[in-house]
Amino acid sequence: MSSVYDIPEVEERVLSTLNKDGSRRWLRPRLSPGKFLIWRRIIGYLLIIVFVALPYLKINGKPPILLDIPNREFTFFGATFLPTDTLLLALLILSIFISIFLITALLGRVWCGWGCPQTVYMELVYRPIERLFAGRSYHSAKTSIPPLRQAAKYLVFFIISVFLAHTFLAYFVGAETLLGWMQRSPIEYPTAFIVVAITTILMMLDFCLFREQVCTLMCPYGRFQSVLLDRQSLIISYDSKRGEPRGKKRKEENLGDCVDCSLCVLTCPTGIDIRNGLQMECVGCAQCIDACNSIMRKLSKPLGLIRYSSQEAMESGKRRFLRPRVVIYPVILCVVLVLFGVVLVNTGTADVSFLRNRANPYTLSDDGNVTNLVLISVRNRTTESRSYDISVVEDAKVSSVDLPLILESNQSGSATLHVTIPRHRFSSGRAEINVRITDDDTFDKTYTHRMIGPLFGGADSPSSEESPGGSGS
Repeated sequence: MSSVYDIPEVEERVLSTLNKDGSRRWLRPRLSPGKFLIWRRIIGYLLIIVFVALPYLKINGKPPILLDIPNREFTFFGATFLPTDTLLLALLILSIFISIFLITALLGRVWCGWGCPQTVYMELVYRPIERLFAGRSYHSAKTSIPPLRQAAKYLVFFIISVFLAHTFLAYFVGAETLLGWMQRSPIEYPTAFIVVAITTILMMLDFCLFREQVCTLMCPYGRFQSVLLDRQSLIISYDSKRGEPRGKKRKEENLGDCVDCSLCVLTCPTGIDIRNGLQMECVGCAQCIDACNSIMRKLSKPLGLIRYSSQEAMESGKRRFLRPRVVIYPVILCVVLVLFGVVLVNTGTADVSFLRNRANPYTLSDDGNVTNLVLISVRNRTTESRSYDISVVEDAKVSSVDLPLILESNQSGSATLHVTIPRHRFSSGRAEINVRITDDDTFDKTYTHRMIGPLFGGADSPSSEESPGGSGS
């Protein structure tokens, strides 16, 4: 008697990674050699080399990419972004998203199959190692790997995951700092150790357990393709006009070129049948193309039964390159990049901000002069030590014990200036002065600062307005 918890079987799979009874379908894709696999390997291994090597390279004394979260500094190929560079970071992120939209509109999900770390490491690192340990039993669902080889496989997986986790951490602390930490006890650096441990665990879960389910169930990119793609976007397509009706070749039957060998399904890393049309699970890796082309060669048939094409081209034979989105995206991207360049050029080698002493906005002396306490914060954005001098362009009396302000690379400092100007320069409690800040190299900028004083600038102003009770602006 069946229980109320029995799950009835369905006629077909709901997901490529599920069996009909709802259990997990473990995929063991066959490797299909071909030109696309060769190019994917070249590109994939180059990306892995770049990922591993970047923390050890130097540009202007810093790694090409350093995300120093504790110090709130983000370095990208020689340019350092600070928390004050909100506009720059926003423009950079916006340009990345627009680039993704443009690439997807033109080339479909080429990123997923050719550049995504999930696909690159799964198909070019972890899967080949698993094939090596499994041997001939890899493609057999009924044959299991011997326990000793299974343990050895997971040990290699763990070593690789630990290495990748340390490389990942190097992007946040720097390679030199990481190497120093590795030579000491984890107790001295518990936070870094916890980050590496968690990252290693997540990688093991990803590449040993979840695998293709990260692409088919967790990653939102596949679900975005309905709005990112159009009928002209480049996708992997099956030529149903040429391939159908499919079946084994017989002389008396009028069948298409597809011999229904299912090799395109067996080689798919996400387990889909590309002959069913465009599907969310397709990552565009082109393994089905290499597999199908190998069969077509054996049958002396034209290649390209499965090929890179578009929905419109497969149906009508025509492909239209120019369309609104491939014009709008580049225009927006150019505008964003121009704005980014303009803001970056005007950033300068130092960040300057003015702070006001709100406890006592101004003091009024017996001789009728008004004194403001001006706090100036300077951050040295260069890679070298700088000496900053601060002066007031107008006829004013300036005194400070903090000048010159000497700052090391990426160091912040502040100077307190006592600026005194005549009372008659104030109008409605405000007077503007020009503050010039220079360093010992190329930085030379003048800033307008508004001083606070009495509401009335004349000597016969009401005494009630002379008290230093104004508020800063």
